[in-house]
Amino acid sequence: MRPPLKNLITELRTDVLSGNLFPALSVGLVVGVIGAAYLISVGALVFSGPLAPFLSQGTIMVLFGGFVVCLWIALTSGYRGALSMTAVPSSMVLVVIASTIGVEGDAVARFVTTATVVIIGAVATGICFLIVGHFRLANLIRFIPYSVAGGFIAGTGVLLCVAALSLMGVTAERQTLPSLLEPDVLWRWAPGVAYGFGLVLATKRWSNHFILPASFLLIAMLYHLVLAGIGVSGDEARAAGLLFAGTAEGGLWHPFQSGDVTHVDWAAVAAQFPNILTLIVVTLIAVAMHLSALELAVNQEFEWNREFKAAGGAGVIAGLGAGPGGSLIFTFSILSNRFGAETRLTGVVTALLIGSVVLLGDSLLNLIPVPLIAGMLLFLGLGLLDEWIVKGRRRLPWIEYAILLLIAATIVSLGFLEGVGVGMLITMVFFAVRLSRVDLIEASYTARERHSNRSRSIPDRAILRAEGERIQAYRLRGYVFFGSVGPLLDRLRQSLDATPRPACILLDFGAVSGFDFSAINGLCRFMHAAQAVGARVVLSAASEKLENGLERNLPSAVHENLLFEPDADRALERCEDIVLDTWRSDPAADEDLGDALLERVVGDMERHLDRQVVFEDMVDELRDWLEAREYDAGEALVSIGEPQKGLQLLTKGQASAFDSSGARLFQCGPGDAVEPRGAFGAHAAETAMIADQPCRTMMLTPAARLWLEENEEQLIVKLYRYLLTIESREHGHS
Repeated sequence: MRPPLKNLITELRTDVLSGNLFPALSVGLVVGVIGAAYLISVGALVFSGPLAPFLSQGTIMVLFGGFVVCLWIALTSGYRGALSMTAVPSSMVLVVIASTIGVEGDAVARFVTTATVVIIGAVATGICFLIVGHFRLANLIRFIPYSVAGGFIAGTGVLLCVAALSLMGVTAERQTLPSLLEPDVLWRWAPGVAYGFGLVLATKRWSNHFILPASFLLIAMLYHLVLAGIGVSGDEARAAGLLFAGTAEGGLWHPFQSGDVTHVDWAAVAAQFPNILTLIVVTLIAVAMHLSALELAVNQEFEWNREFKAAGGAGVIAGLGAGPGGSLIFTFSILSNRFGAETRLTGVVTALLIGSVVLLGDSLLNLIPVPLIAGMLLFLGLGLLDEWIVKGRRRLPWIEYAILLLIAATIVSLGFLEGVGVGMLITMVFFAVRLSRVDLIEASYTARERHSNRSRSIPDRAILRAEGERIQAYRLRGYVFFGSVGPLLDRLRQSLDATPRPACILLDFGAVSGFDFSAINGLCRFMHAAQAVGARVVLSAASEKLENGLERNLPSAVHENLLFEPDADRALERCEDIVLDTWRSDPAADEDLGDALLERVVGDMERHLDRQVVFEDMVDELRDWLEAREYDAGEALVSIGEPQKGLQLLTKGQASAFDSSGARLFQCGPGDAVEPRGAFGAHAAETAMIADQPCRTMMLTPAARLWLEENEEQLIVKLYRYLLTIESREHGHS
């Protein structure tokens, strides 16, 4: 949320009076000079060719937009050192717009029509950003595939280099290699190319950020000295394309009058709708790119919705003033962090310097050497190419790098929107292919390997150990869609042919993030196959959407064969019940298997009876120190977080333990202890114990335990030994 005006004024006043003033002035002035030069170069690119007679007015439009964007975002951004202006990719789209406007008539109509499209583009982009911020949609665009972003930036770098050469009069259509060496042509491009490559080498050798403004001012002065030395006047240099040539007389703001609206070719404006859409998408991607880079560089997480609101407000205001919109720029904003100038004052100083250029108009613009501006564009383009084309090859897998190159080539040959569209399409195809290779089955098991937390009788446990292979359980994970459901269905069909034939298939959807209709259709086919072989299908944690999809697409007879349970434990319990019922109802059960089960039951029964004898004898000996308690079915023996008043020994009935999420952990029966640690003093229960049926417990209070320790040592040792076995048994269930 934007700080109130009073708080904002107080914050700025505090920064002026604090040690932040000098860093803010230093960084603000440096970025202001660089930014003004950059915006002038953008104006020169956009308003070139047929629009060259309106270079001054067009450049002032771009500068005004930069001034508004820088000032507004500086005052409203969540990052106090934010420095902003028109992003490079957005500038390239503006160049495309200006070069493709077809207007029949005079040059004024072409200029006013171009300005109208710039205004509409800025306002439309700003409104879209305000919508994103207001409805908190930033997370939907926060994550852009790395290769798409890299290809986007690399393509921008190529276009910057091409635009720089074009600004210096070097084009593939107009020049051959011998013609480039002619003195008149050489004088136009050689200084700019030398300056661009010189900046690249200097910034690689030294990290001082004053190289850019200092070199620009120094070489601009040398350029004018050389022109004076060879006797070339300013007017002659402007006529030759060596200096900016403006035609405005008097004040430059406002760049055109309200009466100029009559010159707008609205058909040409409507034809630019695809390019306006491209401008919105490209600027949106640029915002995401710069915010991500700055977050990483300053180790600070931003509130993206707030940043989109800031950029949106700046775009609307700049557009209403006839300037292009913009956004926070990483390469400038990082200077605030590096030089300790993370204050809104830095952006204000930068904006005021750019605004001063708007007021000075031709008196400053006419002194700017065209080759120097072109050289700075070349420097920016070469920097992007070095970072993403050269260095990217070493850090990217070859497939990702190939996608990056393809996107860059598409942007250069077809346009930004086409390049980003191709990149997203290819990335989605690769994502689908890779995702289809991910095994959806996170784990598989049978009832021999894992059992439910329900307490079973000794005969039932023996049956389940023998028949556990007839329960095939699968825990699924991830997104089930047309590309990944095929291998899953193949695996499930194989389980139907297993020996012994499964009586129950458990599908646990607890970790499934979603699915498409192809997944539902494939699961329906498997349900048909399962019913054909007599296997029940139990679905755990299935979403309401999945349940409805299966119900709509399965015949009622097949759908009735399905069972739905809220969690994997309940689903496994249901499968166990199915196997037990099947075994008991089979009159032709194998006699040898029955004999083997009998042997297991006898052994387990003997151990159980021995334990019960020990328990009953111990309870009988402790009876004088125990308090009886009765619980109805559904009543809580213990609640989570409830202080325990002692140890409870369960002598009748069954109860289930649940965690805070409501998942059943285990069941207790006669001979088990409820919260054994409650006998040793104050203890808050970590699980809830709910009676499944009427229960009786015997309570041993801490006071009684202390008396027993002092007077009945052998009896208390017997109790402790028993509790240790109970504790280990409960951990085995959990």
